[in-house]
Amino acid sequence: MITFLLKRTATLVVAVLLSSFAVFLIPYVTPGDPVRKIIRSRVAGDVVDDATVKALAESLGLNDPLPVQYLRWLGDFFSGDMGLSHISRTPVVDQVMPALGITMSLVMVALGTAVVVSLPLGIVAALKQGSKTDKLITTITQSFIAMPEYWLAPLLVLLFALKLSLLPSAGWNTASSVVLPAATLALRPISFFTSAVRAGMIDALDAEHISAARARGLSHVQTVMRHVVPNGLVPLSTLFAVWFAGLLGGSVIVEVIFAIPGMGRLLFDAVVNSDIPLAQGGVVVVVALAVAITTLADFLHRLLSPKVSGALA
Repeated sequence: MITFLLKRTATLVVAVLLSSFAVFLIPYVTPGDPVRKIIRSRVAGDVVDDATVKALAESLGLNDPLPVQYLRWLGDFFSGDMGLSHISRTPVVDQVMPALGITMSLVMVALGTAVVVSLPLGIVAALKQGSKTDKLITTITQSFIAMPEYWLAPLLVLLFALKLSLLPSAGWNTASSVVLPAATLALRPISFFTSAVRAGMIDALDAEHISAARARGLSHVQTVMRHVVPNGLVPLSTLFAVWFAGLLGGSVIVEVIFAIPGMGRLLFDAVVNSDIPLAQGGVVVVVALAVAITTLADFLHRLLSPKVSGALA
């Protein structure tokens, strides 16, 4: 277990460092003078005087070799100094953290909804394997995959906000404003979660220890609840973390459509406005958090799955 944790931690660190280096290079690979762009992200206001630019470049260490600049930028970044937004002229960290909190809240509601819906569907489908109920659940949930967010979101707004006037069409001010964007994000995970629970339970139903449990006198309900359902939850825990990590930066379309001031909307605006410091800060934070979550998911999967534990031992 210790070896596994060390390997996964090393992978996490390498992934974050590679992504941060790629993000650090943005001012150097995009059009324009990289020195002026970096100075603009470190001091309040544009500097147009060449002598001042030269002096600032020297004082900020922009004449140093690129690896030295990267290590300095990385140290500042992880100490909380992400520079200033080109547009708002405020610290990037003051924009990234609130937006991250909003996105995490939205994703938690969406995936929590997906779990609540998919868990009973997957259990019923597995216990009724091959029946009409199983085929109906499988067909309906699989059809959710073909419903992308950019198609589903306007449809839900048209029906529930404009036609029925039951829910707000945009914003992040009330609890009801969470419903439509969370439903939009939840639909596709429901399909994958239901399929994973169904597959995990079917594997468990065929296992030898299930027959042994029944031979010990356990009822069908006791056998299912104690030995089958937990096996269906193992793949669900991993999928939850993977989807959580993916939606942290993948909720752009939903946040733009519903005018939610989350990370997706923040990164979208940063790219549209060429706000390099804001894009750098947002991307590195999202990547670091996503990699950490998937690493934690691998760890939990190993703990919960005897097969994986045995294979990796």
